Amino acid sequence: MQTRFTEAQLADPDTASSAGILRACVHCGFCTATCPTYVLLGDELDSPRGRIYLIKDMLENDRPATEKVVKHIDRCLSCLACMTTCPSGVNYMHLVDHARQHIERTYRRPWQDRAMRRMLEMVLPKPGRFRAMLLARRLGQPLIPLMPAKLRAMASMAPSRLPRASRMDRPRRHRAEGTRIRRVALMIGCAQRVLAPQINEATIRLLTRHGCEVVVSRGAGCCGALTHHLGRDAHDLARANILAWSEELEQRGLDAIVINASGCGTTVKDYGHMFRTDPELADKARTISALARDITEVIGEIGLQRPSIVTGQRVAYHSACSLQHGQRVQAEPRKLLAAAGFEVAEVPEGHLCCGSAGTYNLLQPEIAGQLRDRKVANIERTRPDVIAAGNIGCMTQIATGTGIPVLHTVELLDWATGGPRPPGLVANALQAAV
Repeated sequence: MQTRFTEAQLADPDTASSAGILRACVHCGFCTATCPTYVLLGDELDSPRGRIYLIKDMLENDRPATEKVVKHIDRCLSCLACMTTCPSGVNYMHLVDHARQHIERTYRRPWQDRAMRRMLEMVLPKPGRFRAMLLARRLGQPLIPLMPAKLRAMASMAPSRLPRASRMDRPRRHRAEGTRIRRVALMIGCAQRVLAPQINEATIRLLTRHGCEVVVSRGAGCCGALTHHLGRDAHDLARANILAWSEELEQRGLDAIVINASGCGTTVKDYGHMFRTDPELADKARTISALARDITEVIGEIGLQRPSIVTGQRVAYHSACSLQHGQRVQAEPRKLLAAAGFEVAEVPEGHLCCGSAGTYNLLQPEIAGQLRDRKVANIERTRPDVIAAGNIGCMTQIATGTGIPVLHTVELLDWATGGPRPPGLVANALQAAV
């Protein structure tokens, strides 16, 4: 694609990056077939190719975002299926991130939208605030039908029972069982700590059982993904993680930074790009990104222990977009589940997003609901006993549309290799000791 950016425009690193991405696009249209919003809506402007044209025009002419541009960029899930499909290697992720930042700088949204986005930015990355909001939601249950659509969507996704905070999430060191073969830092995250603290607990048990010393670093917290994808500046959140893990690396050494929420993993693996122009943190950010691993990558490298039970469970594995498209981690979770003794069912249209996409299901509830229903129908077609996924957002989204238990992949791997049976999962009659 030809571009007409001026030398002055190209002096800006983000614009220079976007110009290179735009030039890589050859208009082939392969991306349209795998774009969830295009599949649903059939509008060219709701496809990656259409959005690329809108972004090019906006950035090249250095004009404020229009209502039309905002509408179609807001509808993008950032699922990155287009990047998996693209034969030209177009980095749509960095392009749409730049477009969202430009929108936030140049477009004034309606006050309700501004208030909603500001609330999400201020609450979700802060576990204490998020927990308080969920508790307040329970008290305000009778008022939910009177709320605006987006607030109703948010309230409907809140758990009926809020689990207690886990002590294992506190900064500390968890010793490896037996001979230590690796030392890793676990990213404990933000929203996941509130909604499903058992995921971090299962991750720590699984890692220590496989010879990993696990450290929860003081000062590390939210990865910044939720804020970043709202077009807001997430550098402060990312910087805190980079500094915390860099200190751990320099003082005691780290073999990996383990992440069990794939949306976070995609962002942490991109810290090197985010801080590429920062003279103080560029090198550290690249190092942290290089150390970042999804939990299934780490266990896959070590090798799963022989299962201690035969579960007899049929598992529908939902491949989160941020894992299969954002990180290109596709085979590892399936292989590990099969090695743990589960019967793994392939979900039809597995490349399509479930509609969660960070805060997307809260900001675009109608489209997100259609994608959830489509995903659930495809999952239920496989007749599973349980659904597995590697991202808390996907788990929460899918669970609102089905009665089948939805668990994190690591909870099932932990159970199969000696951990407790995950809550809410009915024991199969075939379950027996190996």
